[in-house]
Amino acid sequence: MSESAAPRLFWTVTGMDCASCSTKITRALSRLPGVSDVRVAMMSERLSLSLTPGTTTPAEIEEAVIRLGFGITPASGQDPTPAPEIQSCCDNPSCGSGADGQDHGHPHEHSHTHEHGHAHEHSHGHGHSHDHSPAPAHTPAQTPADRRWFQTAKGRLVLLTGALLAAAWGLETVIGQDLGRWAFTAACLIGVAPVARRAWEALRTGNPFTIESLMAVAAAGALVIGAAEEAALVVFLFAVGEVLEGVAASKARNGIRALAALVPKTALLLTADGPRDVPAASLRPGAVVLVRPGERIPADGTVQDGTSGVDESPVTGESIPRTRTVGDAVFAGSINTEAALTVTVTRDADDTTLARIVRLVEEAEEARAPTERFIDRFSRWYMPVIVLAALLVAVVPPLVGGQMWETWIYRGLALLLIGCPCALVISVPASIASALSAGARRGLLMKGGAVIEAAAAIRHVAFDKTGTLTLGRPQVTDAFPAPGVAAATLLAVAAGVEAGSNHPLAQAITRKAAADGVAARPATAARALPGKGVDAQIDGQTAMVLSPRFAEESGLLPPSLRSQTDALEAEGKTVVAVSHGNTPLGLLALRDEPRPDAAEAIRQLRAMGIGATMLTGDNRRTATAIAAPLGVAVRAEMLPEDKLTAIRTLSAGQTAAGQAVMMIGDGINDAPALKQAAVGVAMGSGTDVALETADAAILRDRVTDIPALIRLARLTIGNIRQNVALALGLKAVFLVTSVLGLTGLWIAILADTGATVLVTLNALRLLRATPDRADG
Repeated sequence: MSESAAPRLFWTVTGMDCASCSTKITRALSRLPGVSDVRVAMMSERLSLSLTPGTTTPAEIEEAVIRLGFGITPASGQDPTPAPEIQSCCDNPSCGSGADGQDHGHPHEHSHTHEHGHAHEHSHGHGHSHDHSPAPAHTPAQTPADRRWFQTAKGRLVLLTGALLAAAWGLETVIGQDLGRWAFTAACLIGVAPVARRAWEALRTGNPFTIESLMAVAAAGALVIGAAEEAALVVFLFAVGEVLEGVAASKARNGIRALAALVPKTALLLTADGPRDVPAASLRPGAVVLVRPGERIPADGTVQDGTSGVDESPVTGESIPRTRTVGDAVFAGSINTEAALTVTVTRDADDTTLARIVRLVEEAEEARAPTERFIDRFSRWYMPVIVLAALLVAVVPPLVGGQMWETWIYRGLALLLIGCPCALVISVPASIASALSAGARRGLLMKGGAVIEAAAAIRHVAFDKTGTLTLGRPQVTDAFPAPGVAAATLLAVAAGVEAGSNHPLAQAITRKAAADGVAARPATAARALPGKGVDAQIDGQTAMVLSPRFAEESGLLPPSLRSQTDALEAEGKTVVAVSHGNTPLGLLALRDEPRPDAAEAIRQLRAMGIGATMLTGDNRRTATAIAAPLGVAVRAEMLPEDKLTAIRTLSAGQTAAGQAVMMIGDGINDAPALKQAAVGVAMGSGTDVALETADAAILRDRVTDIPALIRLARLTIGNIRQNVALALGLKAVFLVTSVLGLTGLWIAILADTGATVLVTLNALRLLRATPDRADG
């Protein structure tokens, strides 16, 4: 079986407190037969890998992870034959399992896309995305363990080593130094034993340079040179540091968990026998539920009965409740604020908008930022260099200068501890995870660190027009039949051609026909004419809805209406020409208003030093009438391939093509331009396209969320730079002081752990960032 055909398995791994933990697991599992493409996401506690059948068993994989000191359970919806040791690993002091373990599954995705084109700026599109993958179902509302830090394995180790250290000090004070020295030695050996066991397992799996191995060597070396008291203190501080790292990492994960916990556990299902409580996870499309005032909506669906204000802030970040009535879509996790609603479920529990958001945030961790990849490569040679430097510090002065062995071995051991790169390695993923979580709570989704870095470097934004800079709800304002054609005939043919399309212009035409009581003519074989229009068969003849430009080229625009076309377009209206057979039927004019916040968004972008251009398939006069009040440049009458060329042109002159331009579109016919841009952003309130097409998504349909997204990315990059400077700065200071003998072993381990905790806490500040405010 090829590697690509090997089934993919998923687990939840607990006890990972820094990025080096994921490195240990990755290297250990990659050495096992049949295991490939190992991915460990530290912040979301997810392990996934491809496993060739008939080689390593899932139980052996779990046993290998447990030996490294971590807890592991199969992801929800999958049972890869768990090992018996899993149930008891948290009772073993050598296990690194924390108190914050939670099952983050990986949902089934199903992929199916159906797309139509359109005459004007967009293609007629119906996007429904599903991806058939062997991943387990997502459980969006797992509850974290309630244990406190002192109830965890690492917490118990802190209490044990602390008690041993206190007992040793007491014996030394009461009985004397000789017995006290033995007591400190015993305290050190007992405390370092689980650490040494984890170091040995990492060494066996080809990972000799870990904090556990450095810790074990430093403790053993301190005992050899007679520094038993300091060795015991170092072991205790190391245990304290691991607990602090676990607490900080848990806080960094809480943003994702808070999202996952928003969906209620139960729902009030309406049945023939009356309402009854059922698990929300059991709801299937077609089920009807009652949502009372104050309750959270248990599943994505449409309102069947009732009108109420719905607070969608948990999903989209929109702070003002929106009125939802019959036929309107509602999201799982939203709060019904006013009156009872009857909701028909439209999605499975593992396929809700909220579940998708949680999944995207979790999976985004795997899309590592270039800076993170660089630091990972840097740490691979940094650790051996530090070990070599510590060895030279320990042996060269005594051998060459006749210095005291005890003094320089001690300094070498301190250098060994201070050189651990944990703080540096976690500096980037901690900031990325916090930014992804903060953005998700505000309806700003970015798919990984690479997207964040690219967004921070944006210098120009290209906007689609319809549904992006405009509301996407155009209205038919004028109808101009050709001589001898009835207005009803014009509207009936146009509505027949556009029937079934979800494009804003098509829906506006069908709404107008319905409002005027005009029945759409039955049409068949509708098809898109990309960048030109759409046609269909009516009564055996081809009926067309075209842009005036292509209607004129085809001889289907009456000369009497050409001047009328120019006048309408100058008013900012979109004009379409309708024909049946070879007979021109006339013109329809539609108007789509700019979004209320569009001008403010352009102003904010300009204040940030970012240019803006509107790319549209509409005619130049209409486009200019929309763009001029917004203060945005415009490129009009563009086919989809023209938009792609425009992105390339806007990117020209940059150090790397496409690294400074962001494209905002609907994610369907703008796909080539979205992919060409450094960052492609889809707008839409939780639609499949908005969540799964582009590099990022704006869920609130606010144009001002574009500068907010860029602002968040820039804040994140600034936070990463602070973390890297903090980690390297502390290392540099204490490396020097350790070599000079100004600081000892306990300061070294405290500085290493302290740096890790500091960079994590600094990254957590991003959770409180307010990127939607111009002042940050």
